Amino acid sequence: MNFLRGVMGGQPTGPQPTGAETIQKLCDRVASSTLLEDRRDAVRALKSLSKKYRVEVGNMAMDHLVRILQTDRSDTEILGYALDTLYNIICNDEEEEPEENQQKQEDDLGAQFTDKFVQETENVTLLLTLLEEFDFHVRWPGVKLLTALLKNQCAQVQGIILVSPMGVSRLMDLLADSREVIRNDGLLLLQQLTKGNAAIQKIVAFENAFERLLDIITEEGSSDGGIVVEDCLLLLLNLLKNNSSNQNFFKEGSYIQKMKPWFEVGDDNSGWSAQKVTNLHLMLQLVRVMVSPVNSPGATASCQKAMFQCGLLQQLCTILMATGVPADILTETINTVSEVIRGSEVNQDYFASVNAPSNPPRPAIVVLLMSMVNERQPFVLRCAVLYCFQCFLYKNHKGQGEIVATLLPSTIDANSISAGQLLCGGLFSADSLSNWCAAVALAHALQDNLTQKEQLLRVQLATSLGKPPVSLLQQCTNILSQGDKLDRRGSRVQTKVGLLMLLCTWISNCPIAVMHFLHNQDNVPFLTGQISENLGEDERLVQGLCALLLGICIYYNDNSLENYTKEKLKQLIEKRIGKENFVEKLGFITKHELYSRAAQKPQPAFSTPEHMLFDHEFTKLVKELEGMITKAVLKSSEEEKKEEEVKKTLEQHDSIVTQYKELIREQDSQINELKEQVTLLTSQNEKMQSTMTQQLSQIQQHKDQYNILKLKLGKDNQQTGNQAEAAHVNGLQPEELSQLREQLEELQRQNQLLQTQLGEKDSLITSLKAEGVPSAEGSTSGVTVIQREVELLKAQLQKQTAEITQLQSERQELLRGSDTTAAVPGDNSLYTEKIAELESRLSAQTAENQKLKAEVQTLLESQESMEKDFASASSTAAIMQAEKSKLQQEVQESKKEQDDLLMLLADQDQKILSLKQRLKDLGETIEDEDDLDSKDQFDDDDDDEEDEEECDE
Repeated sequence: MNFLRGVMGGQPTGPQPTGAETIQKLCDRVASSTLLEDRRDAVRALKSLSKKYRVEVGNMAMDHLVRILQTDRSDTEILGYALDTLYNIICNDEEEEPEENQQKQEDDLGAQFTDKFVQETENVTLLLTLLEEFDFHVRWPGVKLLTALLKNQCAQVQGIILVSPMGVSRLMDLLADSREVIRNDGLLLLQQLTKGNAAIQKIVAFENAFERLLDIITEEGSSDGGIVVEDCLLLLLNLLKNNSSNQNFFKEGSYIQKMKPWFEVGDDNSGWSAQKVTNLHLMLQLVRVMVSPVNSPGATASCQKAMFQCGLLQQLCTILMATGVPADILTETINTVSEVIRGSEVNQDYFASVNAPSNPPRPAIVVLLMSMVNERQPFVLRCAVLYCFQCFLYKNHKGQGEIVATLLPSTIDANSISAGQLLCGGLFSADSLSNWCAAVALAHALQDNLTQKEQLLRVQLATSLGKPPVSLLQQCTNILSQGDKLDRRGSRVQTKVGLLMLLCTWISNCPIAVMHFLHNQDNVPFLTGQISENLGEDERLVQGLCALLLGICIYYNDNSLENYTKEKLKQLIEKRIGKENFVEKLGFITKHELYSRAAQKPQPAFSTPEHMLFDHEFTKLVKELEGMITKAVLKSSEEEKKEEEVKKTLEQHDSIVTQYKELIREQDSQINELKEQVTLLTSQNEKMQSTMTQQLSQIQQHKDQYNILKLKLGKDNQQTGNQAEAAHVNGLQPEELSQLREQLEELQRQNQLLQTQLGEKDSLITSLKAEGVPSAEGSTSGVTVIQREVELLKAQLQKQTAEITQLQSERQELLRGSDTTAAVPGDNSLYTEKIAELESRLSAQTAENQKLKAEVQTLLESQESMEKDFASASSTAAIMQAEKSKLQQEVQESKKEQDDLLMLLADQDQKILSLKQRLKDLGETIEDEDDLDSKDQFDDDDDDEEDEEECDE
């Protein structure tokens, strides 16, 4: 029935469930349903109830929604519903304008739910992972949710993202998304992410953020673009402000040059939209961030140089002189130009040359000063012009001299308005703000410049007709003493403060100006009267400045005026004011509430004209002088004398130190010159060393090859060392070349000596042959002949012996025959005759035999003698032959060494000629020794030919 009533439109019976009960049921369905469609419907219902029942949904459903993000990653629709629901819970609705209490409660709820969500760091990491999903219904609510988390708990979420792997890189990918909604919300996310966290700022910068943001600004139309350009500029300011690393990266990446097109303003400057004004204002702030005085001086100077070189400063000056530019843009442009030229000599010189497009043309400085002393101009614009003038004169002695020169009588042009005339007009006008601005501007023209302080003493002013002119210094003191003529409330104090700051800056560290100030008899009584009076709170600052001015007169007093020496002024203070009272009044300056505010930064930033009392540079002067003046006033005369003695001694020492400094400067200049010479010689030496190294490597290669050849030829170690030493030459030194030639001549002499010794040995052998000492072959043939003769004699002897034996046998036979035939007388005589004949023949044969034996013995003795002589001659011939072979071998070795040395000498001569030619090409003056070298070469060639002929012989 309930179902039918629901279908038919009938009213349900029974009590209706409350919002909390409904949300609880939906949470149960999200937790328990197994079907994805049921969970999706339940999350969709929670999203519709999340704005009306924010607290209930946040308390009951947050954990279930996080679980959906973890488990249902495949369904982008349910992920989108869950992210939207979480965003509604955490985000504080900014579309409506609730009451203050309601807004505070909502902020507390957003912070409470954010704390609950980020307690688990995995939730933020999960959200970063979901941002990788390209689906629009997941990525866009994820970006919005993370942005809301950063708004509520920035530091905590930044820490989680910083330690998450690739966390910042995932967020940087949002800038590359083709869907502008996601890209634009990604810019807002990165703005929150980079607030106050230098580490994240560096990571974002090194993720190519500058390139992407500048491209987006260009695509959106630069200064004519919409809110997207503003978001990009705000993100750039977050990345660069107070981050020196990112500033240096921005400069080194040549991104300053890409800023120039932003400031190209046309001739028609009417109808500036509010968005264009906002964009250009942020662009100017971005330029100021790069050249802010709080940055390191080196970084600021490099950025100023880059801005001048790329034409950015010229473009800003064009806007400065253009017409129709809104007042706030003009004011910010003046402040920007001020910081671009501050302390940069090149930029200051360029700014001094800029002329306004008027007829006749006027310098931009004069036009700006006209606005500063004009009381009809806006207060912030006048402050900006003063800041610009201060920056123009900061550390610019040339500019200070040009400003002071416009006040001197010799340079005043009656037909034109100068900066000095405008300053004097503002100094003595009825407008107290103009008085103060002109006084401060003129004080900056004298800052740390003793020459201009003395030059300004020459300025004379014509007060009225018929009266003599008075000095500018006297006129300032006259205005101080005539303060009752100023008719505006509060203007009296402001004018007095400005003039007193000018006078303190003028006479500090300038004894001549102190003397001129004290020369006026009315000045010291006026100061003492002002200090000793009991004035109200507004006049205390004036009393303190008067005490400072009187103290400067004491501290920088050179005692040239007898009535106002240091000691007399101190006595006057002690009598009329009291030292303690004087020091107390002097302390009024630093105790003033506006003093500390002015000391923070150079730019004059005042909420109202009445607060315009102190100048930044003047606060530095007060800080420097207060302690010194206090000590000078409280010192007694004896201490003063001692100090004077010490001062004189120090001056003597200073003079000595000055002399030594001059000597040191001279020596420094000499050292610098010598350093330059050393640098030049070092570079030349390096070139020569490189050339020498190449040649030494070549020589080493030749040495190695030569050593290998020597080893192949069987050279001993000593010869190897000697020849290696002989072969080690330096082609760059003529002395070593001469040594090489001497060694060659020595080897040639040794070769000649060896040839001579060889000739002597040959002559000795010839003489021995001539004296009968046989050679080996001759001795052998002689012995053979003797042996043959001995054999013949032996054969003859054997024959004779045989004959003798035969004769003896015949004799015996005859004797035996004689005995048998003795009876016959006739036969006996016959036998007797035969025997006698045989005996004679036998005796003759015996004698001949003895003679042959004697001859044989003689021949044997001669043979032994010949064999001894043969042995002796053979040994002598062998020795001579060995000596001859050794000498011939030494001759061959000497010839080879000579050839090697000649080859090395030729190579070195060729290298020397090439190096001389290189020196001539480099512009060095080389003595012409070609003739001498050619002569030496010719002599060497002759010697080589003679040596070769001797070796051939």
